[in-house]
Amino acid sequence: MSDRNIDELMDELYQLVDKAWKLPMSGGRTVVDGAEVRQLLDELRENLPHETQEARAIVQDRAQIIADAKREAEKLVAAAEERAKKLISQTEIVKQAQQRANDMLTQAQAQFREMRKASNEYVDDLMRRTDDAIAESLAELRKARQGIKSSQRKSGS
Repeated sequence: MSDRNIDELMDELYQLVDKAWKLPMSGGRTVVDGAEVRQLLDELRENLPHETQEARAIVQDRAQIIADAKREAEKLVAAAEERAKKLISQTEIVKQAQQRANDMLTQAQAQFREMRKASNEYVDDLMRRTDDAIAESLAELRKARQGIKSSQRKSGS
């Protein structure tokens, strides 16, 4: 097998045709050295299977690379989809937790209002009873005072 590649051999064939002797009045026909042309064609024939094998190997490698890339891409997409599902799930959990927290806060606020109302009513009732007791005590005090004043008038008169 020759050390020259197919492109070099093809270039040499073109040069051989370009430097060939032109036949006068033949419409552009030329005379080339048949032995030299045969030698170049033989080298081409020897190199062609080798380069074809290389090309096939490159195409096969390319196909393998593409297949590997597709598999890797599918893995990445699957992982991304799984991550997205987890994030959506986590987002849903967060939403549920926020809703539950809001519900608990609403309940706590309602209980606070009820307790405040109940304590205000209790304090108001306690103050009313205290007011009534003080008013009753004041009435008794006034009555006792009146009784003392009456008994002083009777004894002093």
